[in-house]
Amino acid sequence: MSSEKASLKVQNIVATTSLNVPVPLTKLARSQSNTEYNPETFPGLVLRIKKPKSAVLVFSSGNLVCTGTKSIGQVKQVIESVIKQLKRINVRVKDKPRINVQNIVASGSINLMLNLNLLALELENTEYEPEQFPGLVYKLAEPNATFLLFTNGKLVCTGTKNKKQLEKSMDQLIKNVKEAMKRME
Repeated sequence: MSSEKASLKVQNIVATTSLNVPVPLTKLARSQSNTEYNPETFPGLVLRIKKPKSAVLVFSSGNLVCTGTKSIGQVKQVIESVIKQLKRINVRVKDKPRINVQNIVASGSINLMLNLNLLALELENTEYEPEQFPGLVYKLAEPNATFLLFTNGKLVCTGTKNKKQLEKSMDQLIKNVKEAMKRME
């Protein structure tokens, strides 16, 4: 089983935090070239970070949404980078921001050829419309995760909030798929 887990790779982490200080978004937008700010269409400012490559939504409340990172270490780097940029416009962050992971997107493979038509019939909580999209959507209730499964065994997993949940959902997926395949024999 562990060899199947090893091929899982985190592609994106969505994390939130609060800096607990108000942020003057117009001032930030004027001082940084790596920003997009259109308050008429969206209340947040988009701050693009080059290293690690990511995008941060900055709200005037001091709330941040960080996307595009592949590890918690990278999330921390990105938030530190935002804090440094805020310091340049005299916004001082006193509290150490608490990071909350909202979603992890990972891709990988379970090294099995999958009959998606049969899996759609055998597994609960699936959506499969091959005319629209080649993947089967499979929602796990426990742990909470959503998988995109392809006939070649490749997959995308979304909805988990930490590595343990991700691994548990992969184990559960493999167990459910193998049981479904046995029933189909």
